[in-house]
Amino acid sequence: MRPDKIIIIGASAGGPRILKDLFNEFPRIDAAIVLIQHMPAFINKAFTETLDKCTSMNVRLAEHGDRLDRGCMYIAPTGKHLILKNNAEIELVDGEKVNFVCPAVDETMLSVKPEGGISFTGVVLTGMGRDGAAGIAYIKALGGTTIAQDEESSVIYGMPREAIATGKVDYIMSPSDIARKLVSIAGTV
Repeated sequence: MRPDKIIIIGASAGGPRILKDLFNEFPRIDAAIVLIQHMPAFINKAFTETLDKCTSMNVRLAEHGDRLDRGCMYIAPTGKHLILKNNAEIELVDGEKVNFVCPAVDETMLSVKPEGGISFTGVVLTGMGRDGAAGIAYIKALGGTTIAQDEESSVIYGMPREAIATGKVDYIMSPSDIARKLVSIAGTV
């Protein structure tokens, strides 16, 4: 069944460890999670398998044409931008790097469309640069909930700091608090 809650999470340097902590014993929630982690291609499979062992969510490496489903987490593969078509289907597209990366968090967040009955949450975690800042501002403009990781728990505070600098972040939190907030927002399946 098509989800009525979509959570988009972006991370870069330090993200794999933070995400493992965030999703440790994470329940299956009533939302689809789309995860953009800047990483080399050779760790795509291992990273996906690691997260799948941490959480009750169904974790998979996203494929072109995947349809979003509740209780599932889709990880963007390296080298393709992940676009959400009609807030329901994943498109993996070739493209120039955005914010010096591919996939880019901004590309995914900016691809969602305002639609009654669907709520959006944007999360920016540890990482270098400003990827996710424009996307966070856009998610907030759609009436969504926006979250950035706090400085204390970030390996590199660049991405969260840039997101916060937009003035559009609702919550600045540690990974464990982010996990609790996501469960609170979505509810469990």
